[in-house]
Amino acid sequence: MRHLILFMFSISLCFTSNAQIYEIGVFAGGSNFIGDVGATDYIAPNQTAIGAVFKWNRSTRHSFRASIIFTDLEGIDSKSSDPRRVQRNYSFNNSIVEISAGMEFTFWDFDLHSSGPKGTPYLYTGISVAHHDNYFFQSNGIYTSENTSSWAYGLPMAIGYKQSITNHLVLAGEIGARYVFSDELDGSVPDDVAAEPLSFGNTNSNDWYVFTGFTLTYTFGRRPCYCNF
Repeated sequence: MRHLILFMFSISLCFTSNAQIYEIGVFAGGSNFIGDVGATDYIAPNQTAIGAVFKWNRSTRHSFRASIIFTDLEGIDSKSSDPRRVQRNYSFNNSIVEISAGMEFTFWDFDLHSSGPKGTPYLYTGISVAHHDNYFFQSNGIYTSENTSSWAYGLPMAIGYKQSITNHLVLAGEIGARYVFSDELDGSVPDDVAAEPLSFGNTNSNDWYVFTGFTLTYTFGRRPCYCNF
């Protein structure tokens, strides 16, 4: 019985230590909005974005990943290249908190246990949800709060490159677009059904926003165990 217990304990240690490699760190960069108000440049950060990121590296090629990011989304018509928007001269600013979870895929093996520096491009996708306050534009163009808030679900799509800089630190640069299943972030579509006549812009096209920045993560966990019985 004692040998059986030791055997089962060894197996449990093997499975619990296998792939117990985690990363926790920070994201810092900028955000820009693409919608019915403001410029439509794809990558043009105009507000600070900051947050935290956590990764569970299940293999040398893929990781489960979660993050929370805080930012203000801003759109200013006068900075647009569209003369109709410049003439309209609307502007908005909306604070959001985004929670995202999904999977990160590396182009090459990224073995945190191997010696020496290592780097690889990667892709990330999953699902996101952003909490935001609701606004609308009155007929005279005044940006007005609805005194309510909503959750906007979206699809994150990011590409980046990460590089180990020490045995426990990984630095990455990333550009990540979010397609949102909502057209309310910029106030072009009121959340209140009674205010729908005040909607404007392309109501058949939902909002986008983009994060551009860097992550710095600290790696920890046990070295994978390969048991031979």
